[in-house]
Amino acid sequence: MQIITAGPQHAGALAELAATTFPLACPADEPQADIDAHIATELTPARFAERLADPTHTILLASDGGLQGYVVLVAEEPADPEVAAALTHSPTTELSKCYVRLVHHGAGIAGELLASALATTSTPGMWLGVSSLNFRAQGFYRKQGFGPVGHKNFTVGSQTYRDLVMERALD
Repeated sequence: MQIITAGPQHAGALAELAATTFPLACPADEPQADIDAHIATELTPARFAERLADPTHTILLASDGGLQGYVVLVAEEPADPEVAAALTHSPTTELSKCYVRLVHHGAGIAGELLASALATTSTPGMWLGVSSLNFRAQGFYRKQGFGPVGHKNFTVGSQTYRDLVMERALD
């Protein structure tokens, strides 16, 4: 397996991977129609092409002949005032997305992606939002040195959730 930086040619494959992995992180009571609507508007090839063209975004891919997982980094200050008030490091980078195909859960791919993300980041801090109900992901991030600092709203379709905001200092 190798970690590579995504380019415009990866937009379609990223959209397919995102459509497969995003539902894995959704709360069990999330209506399927809301998940489908989020995928149809936020996780499309066009939206990934926009992110890939944005100089504040970096997308790293875990690949072994096919895409196994990905992370999206956003190197800009958070627009959400609740997040901005909770963070202790500035400037900061958001770990916007970190997803791995279900078949590869537990294989260390997320850890490798995150290690690569941390190595490419030049800000003194990194933060993320994670579902307050996704205890497996929270445990993973805690093992990677992230700690809880606050909460934020995250809306998927008709549902708004209070996500946990976690932060990590970077050397």
